[in-house]
Amino acid sequence: MLRIILGASGAALAAGLAALNLSPVGQIYLPSATGIVAKQMCSLTWVSGLDPDQAREMYLDPLLGDAGSVIGYTMDEDNREVSASLLGMFWTQRAVWRDGLGCTLVHGGHGFNPNLTVPVAHDFMPMELDTAHRDTWFDREALDAAVLGAFDDASQDSRNTLGVAILHQGRLVAEHYAPGASRETRFHGWSMTKSVITTLAGTMVQDGLLDIRAQGDIPALAAVGDPQLADITIESLLRMTGGLAIAELNNGMDPNSQMLFTQWDMPHFAATRERLHAPGEHWQYMSGNTILASDTMQRRLGDTLPEQIAALRARIYEPLGIYSAIMEPGENGTFQGSSYMYATAQDWARLGQLYLDDGVVNGERLLPEDWYDIVAEPTPGSGGGYGMGFWLPTEATGLPEETIMMSGFQGQWGYVMPEQDLVVVRFGATIGVSSRSGRLAREVVEALRPPAPAEAPATATGGDEPL
Repeated sequence: MLRIILGASGAALAAGLAALNLSPVGQIYLPSATGIVAKQMCSLTWVSGLDPDQAREMYLDPLLGDAGSVIGYTMDEDNREVSASLLGMFWTQRAVWRDGLGCTLVHGGHGFNPNLTVPVAHDFMPMELDTAHRDTWFDREALDAAVLGAFDDASQDSRNTLGVAILHQGRLVAEHYAPGASRETRFHGWSMTKSVITTLAGTMVQDGLLDIRAQGDIPALAAVGDPQLADITIESLLRMTGGLAIAELNNGMDPNSQMLFTQWDMPHFAATRERLHAPGEHWQYMSGNTILASDTMQRRLGDTLPEQIAALRARIYEPLGIYSAIMEPGENGTFQGSSYMYATAQDWARLGQLYLDDGVVNGERLLPEDWYDIVAEPTPGSGGGYGMGFWLPTEATGLPEETIMMSGFQGQWGYVMPEQDLVVVRFGATIGVSSRSGRLAREVVEALRPPAPAEAPATATGGDEPL
């Protein structure tokens, strides 16, 4: 009888697991949960350089909630791999680190080469604090208060701010880091990466390699074989008006979670989603749009992933003195251009500075003359809050009107303010509370004190005529 009971119980358990595995919970939610643990623990440890315990406590535990107690992971230090699973047995996901490429979720091989590396050729080049410039242009006490106020006050909340850096006229005037982080830390920008891809588009437009308004120009859509999709353009994708059903809800059950954490070919997944609207007809923020645009541009950078990474570095990073940046690819080698660039706070700020410098570096024009106007033009349907790859300030933000903003999940922000010649970046792991980054940007603006004009030299006169 006991054997019968045990056998029946085992059969019921197996049937229950099979049913669960075939449900949306088993197909999307649970692999997304183990996927984000494996991916983030790998990247935050070996790309960002954070302590694994700190990374788990700050970035993942608040995000996973109760589910975190049943999701464990193992770290292979020798091979730099992380495996995560439910109860140590189910829905296992594996992330693999490669030098210069960061970490990639590997679902089933698909030609993934764990031995491929594209090392960064130059160490991070830190800017030093320009105290003379700071003291000339800022109320020092107010600036310090703004920066320190961006970090945690244990009596109020845990915003988990990890790093802040501020440039004025291209000079570093302030930076501060929480324990466990430093100016060497590569911060995960999450969707700030979309602004990088938009910048890449600008460099390719400048060189005549890309027409952002051309139809029939998206290879992943062309591969679907539906002629109705030919009207989707790079611009409509970067403006989040592509019209495909790639909803981004950040709840672990949405198409975006499915794309990022369960798919080996993200552009194909995005391209095969249902068409809901004609391009330009409906604004909805969705990372799959940027994945399709990123894939299109990447294919024009070279024939191999090393060639494409080298071209990305040569087009954006190296001219700006950015040497910490890592753009992580997916399993099939496609840039995860919606979500996965890591760089130091200073290097993220350097990207913003390119826009303040009108797209010109050392006399060389990287971006078209009207590129700032293009990215800062409000996209219809966004309520004035989104341009092209950058967010825009609404009246409620209290930010200068011409500001453009890079923004990412968990409170990553980059403010580019041309009238004030300021770039303010803030990084952290904020869940469930406001990062109050907008307040930081406003307080930095308020701390700006342009120097008084120099007095004109005295003129000696005799009678009515100068001597």
